[in-house]
Amino acid sequence: MERLTDETTVIDMEKNRNEQNQPKKKEESAVISFFKEVFISLAVVLIIVNFVVRPIQVKGSSMYNTLEDGYFGFSDLIGYRLTGLKRFDIVIVYLAEKKEYLIKRVIGLPGETVEYRNNQLYINGEPVEEPFLDESYTSTYPGSFTGDFKTEKLGEDEYFCMGDNRPHSSDSRYYGAFHKSDIVSKGVFVVYPFKGFGVYTW
Repeated sequence: MERLTDETTVIDMEKNRNEQNQPKKKEESAVISFFKEVFISLAVVLIIVNFVVRPIQVKGSSMYNTLEDGYFGFSDLIGYRLTGLKRFDIVIVYLAEKKEYLIKRVIGLPGETVEYRNNQLYINGEPVEEPFLDESYTSTYPGSFTGDFKTEKLGEDEYFCMGDNRPHSSDSRYYGAFHKSDIVSKGVFVVYPFKGFGVYTW
């Protein structure tokens, strides 16, 4: 009888140890699970912002009144790589010398000449309308909204880009034409504020 009692005591002690260890194992499992979820989330975010869409925030008034200061949204990375650029696409340009990003609109494509005379855009000498410009805004600006100029023929990898708010935009008129490698994405999907919610040349 005493031997049975001793065996029972040993078994009970081992059972108690196992029960005490179970909460520790659960805690360790929870910690591992947490870090695993954080790692997966970070990996997904990195993939999205490097290959799918880029978060952007508009700073300044160079794209007014299409995009206003403070607008927040996303720009298309994958579509840019798949479909390339066309005239009047809104693009995100990386300015290496200033280490900053610019939001502009493609006006001239490779191989073209760009000219403005009397607020009229000419591509290769032919007039081209700019339907995205709000006449109720441009007509109130004193003098010429877009000053007269003419470019040389753009190279095979050059894009002439300008802000919609011409009098208040530093763009290809100042920096020169941008190379395709300078353009990192195109289009803007504004999510905030809600008055600007929508897709712009995606």
